[in-house]
Amino acid sequence: MTATARTRPLQGDFRYRHPIEIRYGDTDALGHVNNAVYLAYFEMARGGYYRAVVGHPFGHGPDADRRTYVIAEAHVTYRTPALYGEPLTCACRVAWVGRSSFSLDYRLEVAASDIGPARLIADGSTVQVFFDVVDGRVMRIPEAMQAQLAAFEGRPLPSRPSRA
Repeated sequence: MTATARTRPLQGDFRYRHPIEIRYGDTDALGHVNNAVYLAYFEMARGGYYRAVVGHPFGHGPDADRRTYVIAEAHVTYRTPALYGEPLTCACRVAWVGRSSFSLDYRLEVAASDIGPARLIADGSTVQVFFDVVDGRVMRIPEAMQAQLAAFEGRPLPSRPSRA
């Protein structure tokens, strides 16, 4: 069977990696991380990535009371179970930037340990939309934010792919 874009694991470099400790409460009766927890792991990496890019935590800094971003889409492809006690890392990068939204890619991996071999656990993406809290509407991504993202990534940021 040939791999499709949907089933092919994310390739390429990720400049940001966020260590995640798998908590016992993250697991199900079989000791696997519950599928719903993966989005929380993406959220942890997204918060760490944001801080690495702009220099302060999400919800703080200039205009924090004026603007935010909200999640419009989230996708996860589960590859293999993660187990309690494994050393997990969530890599994060910008996939594309549009007028008012941008996408982040994620790759969850575990390092080899006495519990199991190194492997890809899951990958996925989220789409964030910038939102003006005061006016209650979608807003353009600030140019300064786009410049910070590109500088952190060390590459030009692709535009949003056209929808078929």
